[in-house]
Amino acid sequence: MPNIKPVSELRNYGEVLRDVEVGSPVFLTKNGHGKYAVLDIDDYKVCEKMIAWKKLKTELNAGRESGEQDGWIPSDDVRKRLKERFDG
Repeated sequence: MPNIKPVSELRNYGEVLRDVEVGSPVFLTKNGHGKYAVLDIDDYKVCEKMIAWKKLKTELNAGRESGEQDGWIPSDDVRKRLKERFDG
């Protein structure tokens, strides 16, 4: 069961924070609508990793699709481009 509280309960933030546990965030509402989530730092780190993985996967899929549509770049050209870009 989700732990949902009005944002006004932040007046007693210690009590709100006591309810936050790993895997059990507290959701705060404003005017009856979800507005904020207070979560344990370990849960936050998991969320960050999932977001980073999703971004990486999206970029990798875009690269694969580009290679399939426009043709692949030979590995020697890739090395040359990376060396120029990062060794300047």
